Amino acid sequence: MSKVLVTGASGFIGKNLCAMLDRDETVEVLRYTRADSSKLEEMVIEADFIFHLAGVNRPNDELEFDTGNRELTETIINHLKKHNRKTPFLLTSSSQAELDTSYGVSKKAAEDIALSWSEEYASPIYIYRLPGVFGKWCKPDYNSVVATFCNNIAQDKDITVNDPTKVLTLVYIDDVVTEFISILRGNVSSSKDNFYDVKPHFSISLGDLATKLKTIKENREKLLVPNFEQEFDRDLYATFTSYFDRNQIGYPLDTRRDERGWLAEFIKSEQFGQIYISRTNPGFTRGIHWHNTKIEKFLVIEGTAEIKLRPLDSDEITTFEVTGRELRVMEMPAGYVHSIKNIGENDMLLLIWSQEVFNPDKPDTYQQEV
Repeated sequence: MSKVLVTGASGFIGKNLCAMLDRDETVEVLRYTRADSSKLEEMVIEADFIFHLAGVNRPNDELEFDTGNRELTETIINHLKKHNRKTPFLLTSSSQAELDTSYGVSKKAAEDIALSWSEEYASPIYIYRLPGVFGKWCKPDYNSVVATFCNNIAQDKDITVNDPTKVLTLVYIDDVVTEFISILRGNVSSSKDNFYDVKPHFSISLGDLATKLKTIKENREKLLVPNFEQEFDRDLYATFTSYFDRNQIGYPLDTRRDERGWLAEFIKSEQFGQIYISRTNPGFTRGIHWHNTKIEKFLVIEGTAEIKLRPLDSDEITTFEVTGRELRVMEMPAGYVHSIKNIGENDMLLLIWSQEVFNPDKPDTYQQEV
């Protein structure tokens, strides 16, 4: 079993990385946080691979930039030198390392210390100048505008967009973790002078980011899900939902009830249509209509149903019996009058899909007996 040291293990990237490393039975994770300073040398000696993720980017005193970035890196490297260890070393830096700021200077100094050791000891080193990283468990009101926007919009708090045209370059946390674990397993991608990159990068303006997140929140209340064709939109949606309080995780559906039972809209999408769920009492029938363009798929998941279909221009009726014991999707073609009756002794639970979101102004539903 290999031992992997992760500094900054309780931070955003460290927490996500450790969560995946813990799933690997061939790896023992050595977690280093600020509270473990007295154990650092011992951990460095034991480690077969080092992920140096710890750093400071929002200190109370600018001197902490040097302490938390350059000095900590130097301490780890000195432990490696002292014990003549050539442990593979992955360092997370920042795209701001090229800037003449206290933060940028401290990150660049950490890079130089690690590179110098690598050259002197011929040790593998992997440096990542990460752009903005977003994803679950990122602390809001700290150093991530995505986290702050997600948190505030999810909690119905105001956000401030000083420059809506400012473009952000982002990478998703799962892509970062996947890349790092790939390096650990020896699948090393191409580099430029020991500097590596996480792909893909996403670019979005502050204004567009705010609009996307507000739309996600508003559409959730309308049962609408976003278009997930683009990878960024899938990642952003996952990130946004991670900022809900526990009491926001569930939300009620508008359930229409009558003597037949009940019917509720579940999910809507402009791309894939709409899903309904219904419960029908024994002996009652739903449908008894036809559509010009709308297609419906029925899936009985509990109970027993009799489905009847008839082409609008014919008297020939086709009957099917379906049951929740043997799942079978039944598709109602356009131009077919159709009905579904609960012929069992217990309630029938039915899942219904249509390829379009219901429009009350254009329902495309015409009542007619089968």
